[in-house]
Amino acid sequence: QVQLVESGGGLVQAGGSLRLSCAASGSFLDIRSMAWHRQAPGKQRELVATITRDGATNYADSVKGRFAISRDNAKNMVFLQMNSLKPEDTAVYYCNMQARSYTFSRNDYWGQGTQVTVSS
Repeated sequence: QVQLVESGGGLVQAGGSLRLSCAASGSFLDIRSMAWHRQAPGKQRELVATITRDGATNYADSVKGRFAISRDNAKNMVFLQMNSLKPEDTAVYYCNMQARSYTFSRNDYWGQGTQVTVSS
């Protein structure tokens, strides 16, 4: 059983910062890519940022220059530093990872989500 647990969400004023964390646990060989997605009320879930095992990153245009994704491979964790937050960043943020099983199959896993609310 693989589990992803997010933390760090909350309420912040526009211009403020938050740092999200996600810890993966369970039985898997290794983690390939990790990512953060978000879903605002009435909108589809969208990709925010991704990071490969080697540390290559990619960001949605809407967060470039404000958000930074990082990971700790030894601890199976991924982080999202969010600066200069805007009300439009308000959403439930989900951690996602692609991991290899001990039979070398690749599987996608999702966290339960953490709420980020940015007030104007």
